Amino acid sequence: MTLLKILLLAVVQGGAELLPVSSSAHVIVAAKLMGLDPTTPEMTLLLVMLHTGTMFAVIFYFWKSWRESFFGSGKLFRDAAGQIALATVLTGVVGIALKTAIERYAFGNASHAEIELLFGNLGLVAGALAAVGFLIVYAGLKGIRSRGTTAIGARESSWIGAVQGFCLPFRGFSRSGATISTGLLLGIDRTKVEQFSFALAVVLTPLVIAREVLRLLKSQAATSAHGLNLVGLFFPSLLGMVFSCISGILALRWLSAWLERGRWQFFGVYCLCASLVVFLLYRGGF
Repeated sequence: MTLLKILLLAVVQGGAELLPVSSSAHVIVAAKLMGLDPTTPEMTLLLVMLHTGTMFAVIFYFWKSWRESFFGSGKLFRDAAGQIALATVLTGVVGIALKTAIERYAFGNASHAEIELLFGNLGLVAGALAAVGFLIVYAGLKGIRSRGTTAIGARESSWIGAVQGFCLPFRGFSRSGATISTGLLLGIDRTKVEQFSFALAVVLTPLVIAREVLRLLKSQAATSAHGLNLVGLFFPSLLGMVFSCISGILALRWLSAWLERGRWQFFGVYCLCASLVVFLLYRGGF
């Protein structure tokens, strides 16, 4: 994999990961267009590093507002920690249950690896993009008329966590798009639901990274006879992480501006257009 391809994927991942347009869909399509296989160990390592870069971008961008909203007092911290923990637990319960149900009933107890490949299918990615696009458009239009006065409590945290869990198995169903849209539909203030959604991301991302690392180690063990050079891949991926972080910060500025100005629904329009493009690529044999 050339350095130029790594940097291009870093920009795509960093921007799309934090915008409500699904990074996995964009990275899968970009990789395929560049002749890369998204399921290889090399791509797994690169995606781990790029995810790490976007996590640092989120922490850097939101730290000041989190310090005021979540760490301003002991009570604020306890309340926020409880809400984030509740949402994260429900994410795990819903996500694992949904993936297990799909494996068992829809695909006849197919292995986890086979399910991963199925969820990387461009036809399914197109459907997921369309679904989240409609959700974002609806939430954005309704949010324009909403005053956003609902506080984030156990009910709101539960709904947001459950919806986040629904996103986990489906490549193309944007996590940030779905969680922020759910908060808007619940009547939560735009700034507060944005802060909460990305706080959940910081909790969830290390778990995703750990999962991908385990997948990488299994792949390395299976391909050790072919001499997979992870050390040689690490340093280019580290550079990709830096570019992913920079791209992520710029994307967050864009997201915040459009969310605060009532333009959230335009991200949904983009997802619907992207869904059509991905579907055409799928029909074209990509």
